[in-house]
Amino acid sequence: MNIEEFRDYCLAKPGVTDGTPFGPETLVLKVGGKMFALTDIDTFGSVNLKCDPERAVELREAHDYVLPGYHMSKVHWNTVLIGTGIPERQLRELIDHSYELVKASLPKATRQLLEQ
Repeated sequence: MNIEEFRDYCLAKPGVTDGTPFGPETLVLKVGGKMFALTDIDTFGSVNLKCDPERAVELREAHDYVLPGYHMSKVHWNTVLIGTGIPERQLRELIDHSYELVKASLPKATRQLLEQ
């Protein structure tokens, strides 16, 4: 997966927007105004994704390409290294998990709008 495929995959989900609020080099993807993924636009060497805390620990223990979230809460965020062996199917699943976690935290009315 390259940066364009990553961005397109994320933007295909209901209610997702992108932007660069931390500077032109960092792509941030949000659902309902809340961040669920971010990456360096120029290198796309890794992506930060939200994760269930228990699952985050399991993923880090099982895979060398999953690390505690860089510059993020180490409890709720993982940094996933791109191009280091992660299967694309698993990367997509981790993106989906992050999106669903953030979507579930949104107000009920916002979630209902996204599901229409």
